[in-house]
Amino acid sequence: MRALRLDTGNFSWGSEAVTRKTRLLDVVYNASNNELVRTQTLVKSAIIQVDAAPFRQWYLQHYGVEIGRKKKSAAKKEGAEAAVEEVKKSQHVLRKLEKRKEEQKLDSHIEEQFGGGRLLACISSRPGQCGRTDGYILEGKELEFYMKKLQRKKGKGSAGAA
Repeated sequence: MRALRLDTGNFSWGSEAVTRKTRLLDVVYNASNNELVRTQTLVKSAIIQVDAAPFRQWYLQHYGVEIGRKKKSAAKKEGAEAAVEEVKKSQHVLRKLEKRKEEQKLDSHIEEQFGGGRLLACISSRPGQCGRTDGYILEGKELEFYMKKLQRKKGKGSAGAA
């Protein structure tokens, strides 16, 4: 069984030690060949965009902090938040969430990506061989490196079109 068309995969968020099944959205970079990006081919070590929703839900459940929401619409959401807050939590759960909030830290680049609802990830499995797509969410220096690469690529594309 080979992966001819895949739309989901398991992706690990290393710093938080959590893995979630998430939707594959787009192939954005491949070091070996740009043709693989154009044809949306899933290969090992391709940089792809995945849906951030499963990780956002986990973060909300684990830390009690909603990430990636735009601050402007806070006034509109007060009514909706009140409905969400009605879910009663025990004192034990509240203490646990408070303790986790103290230790919580999130990279600004990742927070920015959560705002757009898409995370950059790298495929670590070989989809054409094993029939599934597994990988990890890019963080730290590796994320910065690929963000620079993608910015340069965007710059070349717009310059070529002009």
